[in-house]
Amino acid sequence: MDFTIRAVRPEEYEALGEITARAYLDDGFLRFGEDDAYLHLLRDVARRDAEAEVLVAVDTTDPAGPVLGGVTFTAGGEEWADIARPGEAEFRMLAVAHAARGRGVGEALVRACVDRARAVEGCTRMVLSTQRTMTGAHRIYERLGFVRSPERDWKPVQGLDFTLLTYVLEL
Repeated sequence: MDFTIRAVRPEEYEALGEITARAYLDDGFLRFGEDDAYLHLLRDVARRDAEAEVLVAVDTTDPAGPVLGGVTFTAGGEEWADIARPGEAEFRMLAVAHAARGRGVGEALVRACVDRARAVEGCTRMVLSTQRTMTGAHRIYERLGFVRSPERDWKPVQGLDFTLLTYVLEL
């Protein structure tokens, strides 16, 4: 593996924010493109890092160690939990730079979140929300043992015909 997973550093906030924003924009995952209100949250890595845990994948073959991708991890009941309940953990905003795709970065970030969840006392389940069109991510989740939990699917914006799918992994 030519990258490592670790906590994000402040000097990486801007790079990870742009990677995350570009992943969502370029792959068509924002309903309103550049005008989507969610775009601000995707770019605000400093806030995510202050209120949750942000992990990054960093290239170890380059002395500058460029950021390849990242993810936000949180426990149920905390600020960044969309669907995680007490006793559960959740990850959000998984993104990999386009140039780093196909190297196992996304899967390594998900595995790091699962490991982190297992280390949280009392945590018995990992959950996540995903868009129907994020099929590449779905393959990672299913390969790692996550299963669809359609009973927990939800609409993040009432009034819009937009439902997020959910997956669960029993720890």
